[in-house]
Amino acid sequence: MPRRTATLLASTLMLIALLCAGVLIPVPYGEMSPGPTVNTLGDHDGEPVLQISGHETYPTTGHLNMTTVRVTGPQYKMNLFEAVYGWLTRDNAVVPQRTLYPQDQTPEQADQENAEEFSQSQESAKVAALKALDIPVQTQTVVASVVKGKPADGKLHAGDVIKAVDGTPVKNHGEVAELVTKHKAGEKVRFTIIPAKDAAAAEKKGKRPEGGEKEISLSTASGPKGRAIVGIQAGIDHIFPFSIDIKLADVGGPSAGLMFALGIVDKITPEDLTGGKFVAGTGTIDENGKVGPIGGISMKTVAARAKGAEFFLTPEDNCTTASKETPDGLRLVKVRTIDDAMKALEKIRKGDTAHLPSCATGRS
Repeated sequence: MPRRTATLLASTLMLIALLCAGVLIPVPYGEMSPGPTVNTLGDHDGEPVLQISGHETYPTTGHLNMTTVRVTGPQYKMNLFEAVYGWLTRDNAVVPQRTLYPQDQTPEQADQENAEEFSQSQESAKVAALKALDIPVQTQTVVASVVKGKPADGKLHAGDVIKAVDGTPVKNHGEVAELVTKHKAGEKVRFTIIPAKDAAAAEKKGKRPEGGEKEISLSTASGPKGRAIVGIQAGIDHIFPFSIDIKLADVGGPSAGLMFALGIVDKITPEDLTGGKFVAGTGTIDENGKVGPIGGISMKTVAARAKGAEFFLTPEDNCTTASKETPDGLRLVKVRTIDDAMKALEKIRKGDTAHLPSCATGRS
């Protein structure tokens, strides 16, 4: 065989081997890419995203879009070629798999965590929206979870309202552990509760549950450092003066909180927040209206602009990253709180965009 032919054949075989290796060899990476974006003022899968009853609602125009990031699943096995292609693609990000899914977390646990964060973000969005409008929201202490095999298992249930411990009225959820740990392990502790089903029925009417109280006596067990425990986690439940349901499936995480809160405000106030403009955004929100940072900001701005957004409400702590690769035609608007966002929307609908707080310049 001529030397040139042999060299060509060897090179071809080497290339084939490399191609096979690139396809077959898995690498410990996952991929993040722009995900769906949904107008919180509109419909999704045939039903309104925000469903409000018991309070007057008003027509809305424009968009207040929440944005998402599409992430490969915990079982996804990326090969070398896919990793290289992802690194070369501007709109995608290839990151270590352990960044997306800690090694001690199962896929089921990851899904559960995302679902819980999404549920909590909805609750916080509702509270923040009503507080921004000076609409009172009542709170009560409830059983958030029960530890299997502990004294409370089967006797207390998630959603039970805790009215008192040993006859002492409970004013906030932190007092429950304090009252229980006054006992020694093995001693009895008495809970005064309203069962979860009765509490839920009252909440649907926007009322605090009254009456129907039950006394539950439990023997305490020994917990960390020998402290008395009963095996529950106490939490806070909100009683809203009217019904607010957020209908959006297949979404996880806390990053839609700001846009949900703004959507609620827009629905229940006469003022049209956007003035017909296409506004998208992201950001966690707490019950006091503070906006927090999120992950995947660059992919969210890409998704928003591709959908038609002109303005993007950006958490202050995400501004530096977001401003590095802002899609053409998209204006980043820096926000720290829901009040900041509402003031920015006022400027947008009035056309006073020259004075918007900008990520690029840091104006405030």
